Amino acid sequence: MSARRRPGLSVRLKLTLSYAGFLMIAGVGLIAVVLVFLLRYVPDKAVVVPSELAPGGRGRPDLFIPGRSDLWSAFAPKAALMLAFLLVFGLVGGWLLAGRMLAPLARITDATRAAADGSLFHRVALPGRADEFRELADAFDAMLARIEAHVAEQQRFAANASHELRTPLAITQTLLEVAETDPDRDTDALLERLRVVNTRAIDLTEALLVLSRADRGAFARETVDLSLLAEDATETLLPLAERRGVTLATAGGAAPTLGSPALLLQLTTNLVHNAIVHNLPDGGWVRVRTDSGPGGATLTVENTGEALDPRVVPTLTEPFQRGSERARTDHAGVGLGLAIVASITRAHGGTVALAPLPDGGLRVVVHLPGVRPRT
Repeated sequence: MSARRRPGLSVRLKLTLSYAGFLMIAGVGLIAVVLVFLLRYVPDKAVVVPSELAPGGRGRPDLFIPGRSDLWSAFAPKAALMLAFLLVFGLVGGWLLAGRMLAPLARITDATRAAADGSLFHRVALPGRADEFRELADAFDAMLARIEAHVAEQQRFAANASHELRTPLAITQTLLEVAETDPDRDTDALLERLRVVNTRAIDLTEALLVLSRADRGAFARETVDLSLLAEDATETLLPLAERRGVTLATAGGAAPTLGSPALLLQLTTNLVHNAIVHNLPDGGWVRVRTDSGPGGATLTVENTGEALDPRVVPTLTEPFQRGSERARTDHAGVGLGLAIVASITRAHGGTVALAPLPDGGLRVVVHLPGVRPRT
């Protein structure tokens, strides 16, 4: 926490003094112009011209021409009064004008303090046409909206993660308690069940770490070809596809993008694994395609499967969200596959779109920024 600063002049008072100061400088400048460019042509001393010497002045009183000191004696008090008036006018008018100009800043300050106290739903909502203060207020409101959504998402994610992590731990504890009270327990079966539960807990923890890493954006970026990652992922998951009777095919050309090879490989592997696991019991297929164009690189993964509700599909990228038919399988996973895909895609500045296929199954399209080839 930073040290407490010493109190200073308010911005309103500084602006008021600035307005009054500029007004005084302008007044003094006008007086200087009069002195320099007007009185310089006036003689130092007064001159009295006899009426006989003045044209047509015979019989009239003598002509008196005041000198420079006479004019200054008459002008100086009036100039001082005008400068005093300008000073008072500048202070009062500057105070009122500065207060009016800084009124939006006071609303932004109140909203900032409310946000610091935890009230993220508070907004500045500054009315009027666009200017610098309104642009600042709109940017602050947009920032608060993003922070509020992020905090709500993190709270929901933490609650879901706690629930999901508690499940394997509770199962482990139950198995141990039952085994402790059962004299005829099968040790091998108990160890196998504990291994399965522990593997699920490890997978969930690793998925949470990957998701956290992607959300922070803490990774180095380099040129990556999505087509090579697709080939690597399909080759790794080919035995799983063969065991489940799923035909796995890849197509397309080079699709270069800029990002983390490890995270993008995780993204591709999650998509292909998700398409294999959530497929038809037998005779299904998975198609992986990569494309590159002026808009960037695209990775498309399609698979057969049960018909999906269009209302449920957009929620599948949220953590721990599964379709109803997916939760009943033995390979439901930890519920973070597509959530990790969406998080990695956002971290790379891309977009992910999900759409159900007409005959059942899912199409996932990941679009990432492209890389200009070097000459």
